[in-house]
Amino acid sequence: MSMTAEERKAFLSLLHKEVVPALGCTEPIAVALCSARAAEALGETPERLDVAVSANLLKNGMGVMVPGTGEMGLGVAAAAGALGGKSALGLECLKDISEETAQAARDMLAREAVNLHLADNDKLLYCLVTAFAGEKSAAAELADNHDNITRVWKNGELIVEKQASADDSAGADAPWPLTLAKIYEFAVTSPLEEISFILEAARMNRRVAEEGLRRQYGLGVGKMMDTQIRNHVLADDLPTFATKLTAAAADARMAGVMMPVMSNSGSGNQGITCTMPVVACAIRQGCDDEQLTRALIVSHLTSIHIKHHLGRLSAHCGAMVAATAAACGMAMLMGGGLPDMERTIRNMVGNVAGMICDGAKSSCALKVATAVSAGIQAVLLALDGTVVPGNEGIVDDDIESCIANLGRLGSTGMKEADKVILDIMLHKA
Repeated sequence: MSMTAEERKAFLSLLHKEVVPALGCTEPIAVALCSARAAEALGETPERLDVAVSANLLKNGMGVMVPGTGEMGLGVAAAAGALGGKSALGLECLKDISEETAQAARDMLAREAVNLHLADNDKLLYCLVTAFAGEKSAAAELADNHDNITRVWKNGELIVEKQASADDSAGADAPWPLTLAKIYEFAVTSPLEEISFILEAARMNRRVAEEGLRRQYGLGVGKMMDTQIRNHVLADDLPTFATKLTAAAADARMAGVMMPVMSNSGSGNQGITCTMPVVACAIRQGCDDEQLTRALIVSHLTSIHIKHHLGRLSAHCGAMVAATAAACGMAMLMGGGLPDMERTIRNMVGNVAGMICDGAKSSCALKVATAVSAGIQAVLLALDGTVVPGNEGIVDDDIESCIANLGRLGSTGMKEADKVILDIMLHKA
């Protein structure tokens, strides 16, 4: 049964909503965005800030560099956002930050004028920033999505409240539109002009990958691989090339490089990992732009689909999800079809389903490299007709059940793990 016009519209809408540019790790940037909005409502330079965040947002923002500041953490992100951020730029709100503003943000932190604490609610993704100047105050609230400002107050009076759009309201009750079969059909049959915008993800993320190979960022995982290829320790084959490019982009991004990446489902690393293995495969396979476009659509939509079952933030590493999706895109470029994509996902779920997220940090590049390497192994087995049987572990013969099982593991099964991880991170000696 062919797709309806409504389904195609829903797929395009999801892509435009979930695949967007982001500057810096999206958790501290969400705090910077919220802080910028509070400062704008205040109408003058804030003297101090109160920043309440959800536990998962805190976990993902503690150990990552904030672009333009030379510092890591949510405190400096809040200060930078309040002093020089522009909320109209969304997840690129720190794009125009100057060194003077960055120094002012560091000074604000040094004089302990930023009070960072856990929010008193159970939301996974939440931030409330209150900015003060003398007797005046203003606050902004962000919830559920990294760029979703829900309410704004000035001197205690609610001045902005986001109303749910008709699409949002319908979306809450409507059945989830994606299945792997429909994703494949959409990617294969859509007019090229409707979906070619996804090539911007390839251009944007490849620039960051190349920057990650040029200089030492973070752990330098991609750069190390590049060096060892030159030393003839590693082979310059497709798996190494794909892993190197993806890890290099993650290295640069987690080190706070002042370059945007194309994100997926609120995560820059997921956007990188959805994109770069597919780009690497297209380069080495000699594929044209149309083939790359359709494969990237498969990858990004598959990642959105799997992530929907897991939730925005959890104890489950999103790099595993994105690498699984990228491997499906690679399957297409290597001549595979829907059955190969299904086998690829089952192979990944049977292998690296338990990779934990213990916050955003430089070692995310290691997890990205591991996930991409596993993804390539999964797709090569799949193209050879090999698949993890559905009676093993959490794998299922039915691909949608298999994806749902992974989602249940990450969202429900790892709730206690999430608490333990956060407790360990907050109580290090």
